Amino acid sequence: MRSIRVETSGATVLLTEAPEPKVKDRQTGEIAKDAQSGEALMRLGVVYIDGGESSLLQVTVPESGVTEGLALGAPVTLIGLIARPWESVFNGQQRHGIAFRAEAIAPAAISVGAGA
Repeated sequence: MRSIRVETSGATVLLTEAPEPKVKDRQTGEIAKDAQSGEALMRLGVVYIDGGESSLLQVTVPESGVTEGLALGAPVTLIGLIARPWESVFNGQQRHGIAFRAEAIAPAAISVGAGA
């Protein structure tokens, strides 16, 4: 399916769930790996606020893309954020959604207003 780049420059993004390893198989505890690089993947939660609306998102990031200094509730920057629609059939039921993936996550730079 097609990947859609998400423009984040005008949005506020706050970290709501600390990065944890993304589990591929809950029965075995196997950690998900990037299909191309083989690198371990991390999962984290953010609230994405833009245009007066907010959404809670689960985002997947490669382990090397998780930078130091992240704090719950603090603004973050999602570098290279993409959305990818998905669908599957599980136990006879069709499921669908949108998966979010970023190249990296970092603490957001805090801008100081001109009048400050």
